[in-house]
Order: sequence, then structure tokens, then C-alpha cells
Amino acid sequence: MPRYNQTASRYKGRDLQKLHHFIAPLGLLSVRPTIRSGSEYGITTLRLLPIILLFAVLSCTGQTAAQQAIPYQWDARERIAKPDLSALTRLRFLTTTDFFPFNFIDEGGHLAGFHVDLSRAICTALDILDRCQIQAVPFDELASALEKGEGEAIVAGLAVTRQNRENFLFSRSYLQFPARFVTRKDADVREPLTEWLAGKRVGVVEATAHEEMLRDFFPGVEPVLLTNEAELIRSLAGSKLDAVFADGMRLGFHLADGEGHACCAFAGGPYLAPEYLGQGLAIAVRRDTPVLAAAIDYALWSIETSGGFDELYLRYFPVGFY
Repeated sequence: MPRYNQTASRYKGRDLQKLHHFIAPLGLLSVRPTIRSGSEYGITTLRLLPIILLFAVLSCTGQTAAQQAIPYQWDARERIAKPDLSALTRLRFLTTTDFFPFNFIDEGGHLAGFHVDLSRAICTALDILDRCQIQAVPFDELASALEKGEGEAIVAGLAVTRQNRENFLFSRSYLQFPARFVTRKDADVREPLTEWLAGKRVGVVEATAHEEMLRDFFPGVEPVLLTNEAELIRSLAGSKLDAVFADGMRLGFHLADGEGHACCAFAGGPYLAPEYLGQGLAIAVRRDTPVLAAAIDYALWSIETSGGFDELYLRYFPVGFY
């Protein structure tokens, strides 16, 4: 079962049995551990702590939607009817603990992330707060858990592929991940960027959709293949490259702190190419629950048009990638 392939990363180190925590301050989403034989699944808190602290610092900068491009998914003129969910006894979201910053275990041992807050906002928009839960299970068991009725919706970066569409209904996408260029701040970047890049050394992570995009859409550059985004930024900071091309969200985290923040910045605009980068993030439900799928679409529309998505995006992505 494929996961959205541009942002997924796995972290090991915390047994799922230890994740028996409630999100008590909000009184809405309970986190129930699912214990499967042989399943050790989680993240190493210490590896995430510096980034979580960085969130806290950057979130205090007061950056607003007016200062940062927000990736809206809905046409402002659309009007979505609110489905009747009176027959729905509960809405259990299934997620994982290894998809930072969307779903992860924070330094206090609690399930946290963009998807947790988005699930809460969906329940609020649908007026079913008292019927909502979120449950963490291993990624490879999400589909079977949904099919067995152990949950009603998957919010964990499940890829919107032809195969998955045969098995599930998907909401509209609520976030897509563009490719972006990054250059040094002291570079004399000029528009059009494609002409400025001609003949220049551009770093890209090898064997990725971004390498394919770079070769197909920017044939005039000289691709330099490296192993990860951190190596791209180090090489760019050391003047070994003229630019890098990679996932905008990942690059945003590197630009938020340390070497990347000091040396480099986004150049040009975002590049969206679903045929290379996928359809983005969406919520999956069983095919026999079309009313629920429509209700989630309504909630996503309501969250965006009411300004709630702006707050979510700025909270988790203080260095925007659009």
C-alpha cells in the first residue's frame, strides 16, 4: 500500500505500547494504542525535539497569511452542502506516528501534528466533537484496519493512486507538495529563472521524482546527484552548487534554521506536477461510506473558507513552501 512518496520518512525507537496518552487539554481526540504482535512502531523523540522547539520559536514571530502564500485548494466561489451525519455513531481517524510534522509523538509522549489538529478541526466543522477519536496504528496496517471497521477514515499520507482509488474513496486534496529551487542569498538570481539556470550546477536527490522533473523540464542545467536534502543545502552553502531542486516542504525546514537559514533562500515559484509528485494529501474512507466522504469534503471546504487552514499551515510550516 503506497504512501505519498514525496514526504514520507520513518522513525523507530518508541514501542507503540507506550503511546497510551490522551490529548487532555482539548478534550476531543483520544489516542488509543493498537498492539499487534511483533509491531514496534514510533519515533525517536530526541531526534524531533530540536525541530519541535524550532516550531515554538518561529510560531512566535507573528507571521501572517498576508506575509506568506497559503496553498488554498478550494475555489472561493464554491458552495458545499453540509451532509446529514445524524446516523454516524462515531468518527475514528486512523493515523501513524512516523510522518513528521503531520503525525508524530511529541516530547511529552503525545500524538501530535498537522493531521491531529486537522482531524480536530474537521470534527468541529461537522459538529461531532463528542463522536471523534484518533488512533495510531502501523502504516502497513492502516488499510486492513479501515476495512475491518476499526476506524472510519485514514489521515496519514496514503497515496491517491489508481489502486487505492479502487479500494477507497478519497476526499479532495487538502495539501500538495511543490518542487522548489533554492539558491544562495548572495546569488544574482534573475528572471526568467530557467534562463538564469542554464548551464548551472543544480543539486537534486538522486532516483527521485524531482530528478525526473529537473531533467525533463530544465534540460539546460547540469544535474548533480546527491543523497538527501541536508547534503544539498551543505553543498549549496559551500558554493559547490549554484542551486538545488527538491521537495519544497523539506527544503523549508532546512531554511528555517542553521546553515540553510544563514546562506540560502527559495528562488522562483512553486512547481506543481501531479504526474511526477502525486495528487497531494487526502483523507481515505471505505467505499461504502460516500456520505462520510462528502462530509469530510464539506469540512475541508469550511476550514479553508473560514480561515482555519491559514492558522494550521502557519503553525506547522512557519517557513512556507509556496
